[in-house]
Amino acid sequence: MRPADLFDMAIGAIRAQHRRSLLTGLGIAIGIGAVVLLTAIGEGVQRYVLAEFTQFGTNLIAITPGKTGTFGMSGAVVSNVRPLSLDDAAALAALPMIEAAVPVVQGNAAVEAGGNTRRTTVVGSNADAPAAWQIALAVGRFLPDDDAERSRAFAVLGSKLRVELFGDRSPLGERVRIGGETYRVIGVMESKGQLLGFDLDDTVYIPIGRAMAMFDRQSLMEIDLLYAAGARADTLVRRIEGLLKQRHGREDFTITTQDQMLEVLGSVLDIMTLAVAALGGISLFVGAIGILTMMTIAVQERRVEIGLLRALGASRRQILGLFLGEAMLLSGSGGLVGVLFGVATAWLIDRLVPALPAQPSVTYSLLALMVAIGIGLLAGVLPALRAAQLQPVAALHDE
Repeated sequence: MRPADLFDMAIGAIRAQHRRSLLTGLGIAIGIGAVVLLTAIGEGVQRYVLAEFTQFGTNLIAITPGKTGTFGMSGAVVSNVRPLSLDDAAALAALPMIEAAVPVVQGNAAVEAGGNTRRTTVVGSNADAPAAWQIALAVGRFLPDDDAERSRAFAVLGSKLRVELFGDRSPLGERVRIGGETYRVIGVMESKGQLLGFDLDDTVYIPIGRAMAMFDRQSLMEIDLLYAAGARADTLVRRIEGLLKQRHGREDFTITTQDQMLEVLGSVLDIMTLAVAALGGISLFVGAIGILTMMTIAVQERRVEIGLLRALGASRRQILGLFLGEAMLLSGSGGLVGVLFGVATAWLIDRLVPALPAQPSVTYSLLALMVAIGIGLLAGVLPALRAAQLQPVAALHDE
């Protein structure tokens, strides 16, 4: 019996039980579709989060007070040991290969202008912030390089805050009250969007010295360092550790590079993607049970057909191939439909719900299809072996 004949017989057997075959293939399709869709959402979220973090560049080193295991993001808890100071920031800025040092203090305060009031995030920084954080000005200029102790009362508005306070008119030169103090607006930032729920456009930037006084702080929340593109981050970390240990007398600070943050995030998001794929795998297991059940029933119902084929000279290997082919055709066709459904659904979600990114992965899609075919092969092995082991006389006797 030629392979083409076996294929035709497998197709004919599937068509003869089209309802049963449809339901079995549907179970596989749902499982594969779930895997493709969930991994697409996981992959999209991963790319979205990584893009959010890398929008500030990758040549950043963050230093926070206290020896902790946190990411070193603004807002970290300040230790009660020796805090980070403006002098620390100045000393770090003088290190070789350091292009910018940004001391950071952050809080929340009411901003008033022309009868409009909005409570928003106030970020205290210095003139190096645009270079370090890769933020750009829409109009005007950023904070000048004043002495932190005698900085002028200048403010730079985020794009959203500018619209809320001034509408379409230019705010340059206008006066605003921030936390009860008067500031002159000298610039407006370009829109930057959100970072993990934090609206970067609903922000006002003021000099670091004034921010420390406004929030009654004696220490910095963070110091961000921008280093040259050709520099080695590990070498700089050792230099920073040595300098701060010399100044503080102990290691009472945490240094985190952007690469470390991205590595940790990538690991967490990879686990999340695998977890959602495992959820879809439950449906695949159900589909495998369906194929096993259907093929077991098929062997029982087609004992006469098997006996006749054996009597006509078909070998056990050919009988085995016939039933394995049916199982693989069922699972493969169901898997292909599931992949197409998952990719199409992910594409629709990506277009209709931009806040929920879905990025189908070619690797996961091909892997899911291979898994579907493998499931069909495994689920069909026992029924196929049982069919191949039937004796022709015993099988024909059932007639």
